[in-house]
Amino acid sequence: MQTNLADFIKDTREGREADAILRSCVHCGFCTATCPTYQLLGDELDGPRGRIYLIKQVLEGKPASSKTQQHLDRCLTCRSCETTCPSGVEYGRLLDIGRKIVDEQVSRTISQDIVRGALKYVLPLPSLFNPSMKLGQFVRPILPKTLQNKIPIARNAGVWPTRQHTRTMLLLDGCVQPAMSPNINFAAARVLDALAVQLIIAPKAGCCGALRFHLNDQQAGLADMRNNIDAWWPYVEAGIEAIVMTASGCGVTVKEYGHLLANDPAYSEKARRVSDLTKDLSEILPEFETTLIDTLKVNIKKRIVWHPPCTLQHGQKIRGNVENLLRNVGVDVHLCEDSHLCCGSAGTYSVLQAKLSHQLRDNKLHNLLATEPEVILSANIGCLTHLQSGTQIPVQHWIELLDQALSDQYL
Repeated sequence: MQTNLADFIKDTREGREADAILRSCVHCGFCTATCPTYQLLGDELDGPRGRIYLIKQVLEGKPASSKTQQHLDRCLTCRSCETTCPSGVEYGRLLDIGRKIVDEQVSRTISQDIVRGALKYVLPLPSLFNPSMKLGQFVRPILPKTLQNKIPIARNAGVWPTRQHTRTMLLLDGCVQPAMSPNINFAAARVLDALAVQLIIAPKAGCCGALRFHLNDQQAGLADMRNNIDAWWPYVEAGIEAIVMTASGCGVTVKEYGHLLANDPAYSEKARRVSDLTKDLSEILPEFETTLIDTLKVNIKKRIVWHPPCTLQHGQKIRGNVENLLRNVGVDVHLCEDSHLCCGSAGTYSVLQAKLSHQLRDNKLHNLLATEPEVILSANIGCLTHLQSGTQIPVQHWIELLDQALSDQYL
């Protein structure tokens, strides 16, 4: 693709990066076949190729419009198009650059600003979000169905293991997951404890930065990233083995710290090191497969369907790890039709684009339930909550299944 970027952007880091991404696109259109919003809406401008053209026009100096903003807003950033693209177009990064420029040119409505502001300033702060979630869970039975869908039922997380082990890893606790589903991280800690690995949480670590960064408060998002690096760095210097992610949405972001902070002289090297150490839980557990099979004798009889989050299969490019591990330890696990497509959660998308999000959720659940599962498994808090809002079938993180099996083993 030929480009002629405007003066305001062409000599900046973002301009050079965008130019390289645009030039790698060959207009083939393979991306449209795997784009969830294009499939729903049938509009070229609601697919990756159309959005690339819109971003190109803005970067070349054409003023953005509210329509431009709307088409970019409708993108889930699922990055399925990146998996499909034969030219390796880094669409997700181009979208971040384009959205930032468009939002600088196009004002939002007061109601949009209020909702986006609340998401940016409440969700990443446990001091605000945790009591809000507890209150929501307390009054959940009397809330409208639309609000109930956003509030998971409170569950007992159980006991955090206290044994000391030679092998230690850091765990990102996250911002919303500890309040919405604390049992996930507790389950991960118990499973790894059974495998002689100790998980440690750095007290001052917080939101991974994705939430604010993708809502175009990019400086605040980068500040969240620097905060985590500062919180983790003493453990990194002490030789921590890995930084473990139980939410794939956080994992894909932390793995990009090195790129996002590459031009920050105070953090670039630290960010690169943190990204190198970051592992999704599904990258950690396969090492212990033999132990899980031979020693712990996991025996799970339920029929399971696995929903791979977009941030895992398209963002982190991790495919097959979870289902292969589960099958090898004796789980009857299946994939549904169109398992590559997004469920519609996509971080704050389910709030900001509720109609499209629910259409995608219902389409995904139709395919998941066609496999006649007893349990639906996934690996990201957003997907779990979103899918559970549309079905009575239990939706769990896959590590919870192993935790339950190991607990039964010890009873």
